[in-house]
Amino acid sequence: MAEDKTSAFTEREALFYHETIRPGKIEIVASKPMATQRDLSLAYSPGVAVPVEAIARDPACAARYTARANLVAVISNGTAILGLGNLGALAAKPVMEGKAVLFKRFADVDSIDIELATEDCDKFVEAVALMEPTFGGINLEDIAAPDCFVIEAALRERMNIPVMHDDQHGTAIIAAAGLINACHLTGRDLKDVRMVVNGAGASALACTALIKAMGVPHQNVIVCDRQGPITPGRDNVDQWKSAHAVETEARNLEEALAGADIFLGLSAAGALKPEWVARMAPQPIIFAMANPVPEVMPEEAKAMRPDAIIATGRSDYPNQVNNVLGFPFIFRGALDVAATDINEEMKIAAAHAIAALARERVPEEVAAAYGVNHHFGTDYIIPAPFDPRLMEVVSSAVAKAAMDSGVAQAPIADFEEYRNRLKARLNPTTAALTNIYELAKQNPRRMVFAEGEEEVVLRAAIQFRDFGYGEPILVGRTEKVLEKLAELGVEDPESFTIENSAVSDKVPAMAAFLYERLQRRGLTQRDVQRMVNQERNVFAALLVALGHGDAMISGLTRPFAQTAREVGRVIDAKPGGLAFGIHLMIGKTHTTFLADTTINERPSAAELVHIARETAAVARRMGHEPRVAFLSYSTFGNPPGQWLGNLRDAVAILDAEGADFEYEGEMAPDAALNPKVMALYPFSRLSGPANVLVMPGLQSANLSAKLLRELAGATTIGPMLIGMEKPVQIAPMTSIAPDVLTLAVLASAGVVG
Repeated sequence: MAEDKTSAFTEREALFYHETIRPGKIEIVASKPMATQRDLSLAYSPGVAVPVEAIARDPACAARYTARANLVAVISNGTAILGLGNLGALAAKPVMEGKAVLFKRFADVDSIDIELATEDCDKFVEAVALMEPTFGGINLEDIAAPDCFVIEAALRERMNIPVMHDDQHGTAIIAAAGLINACHLTGRDLKDVRMVVNGAGASALACTALIKAMGVPHQNVIVCDRQGPITPGRDNVDQWKSAHAVETEARNLEEALAGADIFLGLSAAGALKPEWVARMAPQPIIFAMANPVPEVMPEEAKAMRPDAIIATGRSDYPNQVNNVLGFPFIFRGALDVAATDINEEMKIAAAHAIAALARERVPEEVAAAYGVNHHFGTDYIIPAPFDPRLMEVVSSAVAKAAMDSGVAQAPIADFEEYRNRLKARLNPTTAALTNIYELAKQNPRRMVFAEGEEEVVLRAAIQFRDFGYGEPILVGRTEKVLEKLAELGVEDPESFTIENSAVSDKVPAMAAFLYERLQRRGLTQRDVQRMVNQERNVFAALLVALGHGDAMISGLTRPFAQTAREVGRVIDAKPGGLAFGIHLMIGKTHTTFLADTTINERPSAAELVHIARETAAVARRMGHEPRVAFLSYSTFGNPPGQWLGNLRDAVAILDAEGADFEYEGEMAPDAALNPKVMALYPFSRLSGPANVLVMPGLQSANLSAKLLRELAGATTIGPMLIGMEKPVQIAPMTSIAPDVLTLAVLASAGVVG
């Protein structure tokens, strides 16, 4: 199996990621207006006194007037950071910030990381318990065993909000979901299986406890630690291990595996010898979850037992046991019903919901992300981490289990309405972009970076290679590019492909190709030779046109229009098509597509229709059902004007030809976006606010995109160049490395272009 590209990054890039833009991964953003004195008076004194008094009278009002009901603390003392050991509370902060980001990204749960500088369990418990008024839930993380057992039990008993140590229960829930499906595929019943667990740390014991709670008999499970099977009366066994002691004649892991149906490993690399797999029952189920190297490599186990079903913790093999499938949605459901605990019933409900989701038909966007058409079977017993249905399915199952088990303080009356709210919490573009990055990894391509001497471009190119999206081809002076790469800490600059037009043996063929294209545009052979040798965008475009690269990106050193002209000397628009630009304006729960923002100054009616159709297609690929508005200063002829004809004719063309998306126009922006204004026009064919805005001309489009980028605060992607024969993207001159990387990945994945 090839190297796991998801982890193929350097220390330099990891540090740069955490340092760039602003240090760390989180920030606090106000959710209410703070522009006027009146806003400040409402936010603080004297207006804040009103909710203070309301909460004092009724503590339940805190969920209405504060962020507490959607706020989780991620808390650690740094005694077991990932696989790095006890590095202290401060060193744990990057991990805890990362967990906070995952909460927000996957379940729209606000989260704050807290690192406590103590290894005293009593002090830790006291510190966390005193913070109960602040948070709606507590996620414990990276706390060494056995302290993690003591701390979680004490906090669950003392606090009236959900508390969960994810290292224990997160892994257990996902592993249990996979085991449900593995048993389903092999015709096993949980009450009959024999299981061997290797490892007796927090995760392993939590997995064992949950699987027993789901029906596997206690006597059917052998737990092994470094000394072998845990049996009654064995020396040096603490109370948590002894709870899983069983009588067995097996003296070691090899003997314990004889005839076993399931191996569940949370131990160390290589702990399961391939030849031992042969001793297991037919169709053995092997969960080798040690990271980054599992107890047995899947290909080794398959060589011994082709009938095995195998799961690991790695993303480069099928059936990844990934905690992100669970904890965001478990807390989402618990918070939404104001649960006082995360109990066994809620964990089991989450496991069954995840298992059931894997058995359903996989959505197209998930299949596209992984480059294969996943379907339930031996290589797909656990859903993909980026399946957009997880939010709805798992959160609602957890919420219902909390209600059924009596720990919900705010029961949900209408679950259908609740499911719709869950789906609306996140912007589909966020998941779509994640899927596009995954698609790029599955289909790596050669990306020509036309400005290979620029630091921003090089940082993007380094990440493009390190993260497995493909091979960067750097255009520039060889020595200058190598020097810059070395300055950026690249240990092997010579491993990068560098194309230098001054010495390239490709230049003669390029010049001949270009002269044939341009000879009837008043250019001589000398002019063409000069362009190939001196104009980096022409040279880069020729690399793509002649098959030496698959796509290109440029734009940081020249204005968009100039770069587009230079590229256009080499690469045309698609036959019968039209090149144009789209800006994506990404908010928390919505994305708006603006077009054409870059090229066509005054599009004809037919061109407007083409722009609308192509932009609607991009919107669909980004996970949105397009609602197209042809924008104008006039709404259905009011006020009248001389620039409305093209817009009306475009709508008429769509009326005649038909379209598989909603469209309307001509209309002013508020009539397309504001539901109150939309209500004034009950005949409008838009069922909701437009998400594709087709602009009447380049001036208004470009101004609008740049104003929104500077003033609205939404994340902006683009402009994205659409409609060229070869994938070409032109980044804004003000771009930073992540912007360049995003456009490069979009071009590489073939989503735009």
